[in-house]
Amino acid sequence: MKGTPVTGRAQAPLTKSKRGRGQAKRRLFIASFILPTLIIYLVFTVYPMLKGIYLSLFDWSGGSMDYNFIGLDNFKEMIQDPIIPKAILNDYFLVLGKVIGFMVLALFFAVAITRLNIKGAGFYRAIFFLPNVISVVVVGVLWRYVYNPNLGFLNSIIGAIKGEAYVFPWLGDKATAMWSLLPPSIWAGVGFCTLLMIAGILSIPESLYEAAGLDGATQWQQFWNITLPLTWEQIQTSVLWIVMTTLNGSFIIVSIMTEGGPDNATQVLGSYLYQQGFKQFHLSYAAAIGVLTLIVSLITTAALQRIMKREPLEIS
Repeated sequence: MKGTPVTGRAQAPLTKSKRGRGQAKRRLFIASFILPTLIIYLVFTVYPMLKGIYLSLFDWSGGSMDYNFIGLDNFKEMIQDPIIPKAILNDYFLVLGKVIGFMVLALFFAVAITRLNIKGAGFYRAIFFLPNVISVVVVGVLWRYVYNPNLGFLNSIIGAIKGEAYVFPWLGDKATAMWSLLPPSIWAGVGFCTLLMIAGILSIPESLYEAAGLDGATQWQQFWNITLPLTWEQIQTSVLWIVMTTLNGSFIIVSIMTEGGPDNATQVLGSYLYQQGFKQFHLSYAAAIGVLTLIVSLITTAALQRIMKREPLEIS
């Protein structure tokens, strides 16, 4: 009896040299995509960060390349600077206000669009995200007109309700200046969190809501026991994004709307850094403030990750 004919040639096992060449080509292919991004990150992020830490140890006004080493004197000066603790408190005020405002509005808009079957959902998504496309500088300028004491939209509305002219300097009063920065800050970025929450809600199986409805669960119970726990990852991402962008970018809207005033009442670390470095030309002290901002950001982010790192709530 003849053996079964061979239909093809058996493939010879790869030698170690061929496997090595294949792995080298694969690594080179991966590196060709990673290296450009890594180089850009090192040049525009890591190097300025290290340079800032280096400059914080010197007395330098930027007028020459002569650096006078003073060690930790800039940091000692910060300890005695009364504006620094005020700026840190203002940063955290904006962080807390934006976290609460963003998440309440984002969850409300996302649930309304996805669960209440509102017509024209795509239109509302575009409207909510539109402020994210606008430059923060433009947002600040627009809201300065809203708060204008004489011609502002807000005072006009209040005056129409009261039946008489109403003039109040929202950005010029210490009691209301910081609170006045929250609406434009929230309006400028809530669309991103809304889209993130919409994506999270749409990924939840519809069968869970149907089963809950059959069990007699109300809309609020479905939100609390299904929507909220199953979008916990999106909530974590949103909160961390809000914190990082606020601690490192709130100085833009502060600089445009109040310039840190009145009497440093709205000063944040970023705006104070800008004033020290580019208006008073105390660049080494500004670098020290930048190091403090980095430390505050790292500590806050690490603490939040630890606090929010938990398993999602079980569906009841």
